Amino acid sequence: MNEVSVLIGGRAGEGINKASMILAHLLGHLGYRIYMYYDYPSLIRGGHNFAIVRATEEQRGTHRDAVDFLLCMNQETQKIHEHRVREGTVVIYDSTTTTGTGIGVPLSTILKEEQAPEITRNSGIIGAFCRAAGISWEVVAEVFTHDIPKAAAINLQVARRGYDAAGDGPVRQVLALDRPVLPVMTGNEAIGTGLVRGGLETYISYPMTPSSSILHFLAEVALEYRLTVIHPENEIAVMLMALGAAYAGSKTAVGTAGGGFCLMTEGLSMAGMAELPIVLVVSQRPGPSTGLPTYSSQTDLLFVLNAGQGEFVRVIIAPADADEAYLWSARAVSLAWEYQVPVFLLSDKNLSEGLFSVTIEPEALVAAPVSTPETGDGPYLRYAVTESGVSPLRVVPAKGDVIKVNSYEHDEAGITTEDPQVTVTMQQKRLRKEGAIREGLGIYPTVRVYGDPAASTALVTWGSSTRAVREAAETLGCRVIQPVVLWPFPLQEITAALDGATRRICIEQNATGQLEQLLTLHGFAPDGHIRRYDGRPWSIDEMKTALSEVI
Repeated sequence: MNEVSVLIGGRAGEGINKASMILAHLLGHLGYRIYMYYDYPSLIRGGHNFAIVRATEEQRGTHRDAVDFLLCMNQETQKIHEHRVREGTVVIYDSTTTTGTGIGVPLSTILKEEQAPEITRNSGIIGAFCRAAGISWEVVAEVFTHDIPKAAAINLQVARRGYDAAGDGPVRQVLALDRPVLPVMTGNEAIGTGLVRGGLETYISYPMTPSSSILHFLAEVALEYRLTVIHPENEIAVMLMALGAAYAGSKTAVGTAGGGFCLMTEGLSMAGMAELPIVLVVSQRPGPSTGLPTYSSQTDLLFVLNAGQGEFVRVIIAPADADEAYLWSARAVSLAWEYQVPVFLLSDKNLSEGLFSVTIEPEALVAAPVSTPETGDGPYLRYAVTESGVSPLRVVPAKGDVIKVNSYEHDEAGITTEDPQVTVTMQQKRLRKEGAIREGLGIYPTVRVYGDPAASTALVTWGSSTRAVREAAETLGCRVIQPVVLWPFPLQEITAALDGATRRICIEQNATGQLEQLLTLHGFAPDGHIRRYDGRPWSIDEMKTALSEVI
């Protein structure tokens, strides 16, 4: 088969996430393109965890409802996911804890005989899957050795026992593809890698799902890439430390989710007034308040657009998958320093914690070198009035120059003022940056068009919803429009993308239609919409059904 879906489920604490990543790497090793969705409650131990790994010939970004292999670490998994079983589905289960029809493997017995720790139980069921799928033991050994080098020996012992216990040969053969093996990474790893590629020097964050793993990832590679990675006591400290680092000339990013960003908004306003460059990664989850902390949403677009008191320019970017997350994270660093503004990278749980095969091409970055106007003769003016609104930037220490930043209204030198004319002049200067940013963004694909560009029905979507919409639209003959840059609103590009469309359907994961509101504000009122706000992503089957009901 040229596509296979595998679900593994069990209790929190049984290593379901790590097991699913090993499954993804095993299938990726066979030349498949990988997407993985990981579902877990907000519990340290207990509760049902599961992951669906979908391996396809061409890259996809959503899962299917039915699965080809169901790996049950406990009885609960079999019961919860019985609706995913179809004719030909291979069920593999721990016969010491679960009853059913399929391939039973006595995992508890194996662990006892091998004197192996409980966490290796998942290796036994992975071994059984590999035998049932016809994956050679050589591939299993290579992937385990790479993924868990410190504990490869004992895990391979248990995996081999599971492999042998699953029978004599494949039940449902997964054929290797004659395609190059691609690296696999989470969206958060792609964001972290992209930030580094863009010149990141300092990352400051307080852990908050689903952005936390950016902090963990960058801390692991900090020495290799000469990064300063800081975990302060709260999100207020995160933002203020980041502004101090930017003032000192360090290219800085912060990471958070909606609840943490609430605490950063006063500091965000200071960045707007003081013209301090900063990248903010906001990974969305359902609210209000704590909401569903381990699930996903697209509910913070209008929040980050309007956050902070007063009026100041910002950039909002919403990538759809790991490739875009990498490219646009790098560009975000460049844009923040080029125009001395806050730049938001708006992710969500499905993107941040999803696993993707990546085809990163560094040459595609087209990251313009950071440049600022010349200072000219005379004393240095940190907030010199310029045609673009972007002032010459120097960082401390600079011999002979006084470099001021000021959260009050100020004049060109950074001296506090309440003069009405100076106030108007400086506000106009700062707001002129939006025009310069629009012009600078012209070298990037800020709006992507997929499917039939001449189709009369246009499906407008954003962020991680894009992949499901694109795949569903393939069979419906629609065009799909994805604004990657949501602010400054890409008016020209959206106008061109929608040209000739007689029907516009807006698809997003929120209850109030936040992108739809932006479209309507700019004269593109959609004719219909599809919305989801239960915290879960669309499967390809659900998306096709939803589209068939609307179109």
